[in-house]
Amino acid sequence: MVDHIPVMIIAILLSVAIMMVAAKPIGDFVDRHPTVKMLALSFLILVGVALIGEGFDFHIPKGYIYFAMAFSVAVEMLNIRMRARRHAPVHLHKPLTKSEGGENL
Repeated sequence: MVDHIPVMIIAILLSVAIMMVAAKPIGDFVDRHPTVKMLALSFLILVGVALIGEGFDFHIPKGYIYFAMAFSVAVEMLNIRMRARRHAPVHLHKPLTKSEGGENL
């Protein structure tokens, strides 16, 4: 299939190393933005439908798939930016006890 096996081995090892380094930051980003998780799951469904379609000899042009993904990512980036501009919620202090002058006890 390929003439340069050592090049393929190095490429695979480098890609695994990059994935191991990037796993934690990407996981943290997805934890902070749950809508990105839904977007990734929808991409998996989109790719799965395209693969099933190819299995039934129904060709879906890759440009349509890439455009749909790029458009979705662009909309999600705008959503993340708009949510970031909102003010952070107010965090209240613990309730005062009666000995500290609080009425609620």
